[in-house]
Amino acid sequence: MARQYRYTLLRRIGNTLMTAALKLGLGPRKTQLLSVAGRKTGKRYTTPVNLVERDGVQFLVSPYGEVSWVKNARAAGEVTLRHGRNIQRRRIEERSAPEAALVLGEYWRQNAITRPFFEVGPDAGNEAFEREASRHPVFRLI
Repeated sequence: MARQYRYTLLRRIGNTLMTAALKLGLGPRKTQLLSVAGRKTGKRYTTPVNLVERDGVQFLVSPYGEVSWVKNARAAGEVTLRHGRNIQRRRIEERSAPEAALVLGEYWRQNAITRPFFEVGPDAGNEAFEREASRHPVFRLI
């Protein structure tokens, strides 16, 4: 069974440290600061995310399911990504399960720390990741 996401003190500290590093331009290029306006308050919220590139297209994956940034991004239709001084505003499109499955498989292989939040194993095929697509939204960055 997949682990449930909890925003613990340790996770808050890790996100704070990662946010500071990314603002300075440190860390891998695929790790970005995602910023999106709250769907109810309009206040901007920021969280570190890992992008996946597939066939020259970048994707945003929610390994923890329908968390707040996902709901806010759906409502806004766009997000802001930052790594150091490089800041980009990007429109997003949510992907269907068949396309999301390919991206989820790639994300799962690249990000070992989030694997416990998926109900698949190392031998999982495309069908297993297609089932995961309903629990892990995938957005194409435009």
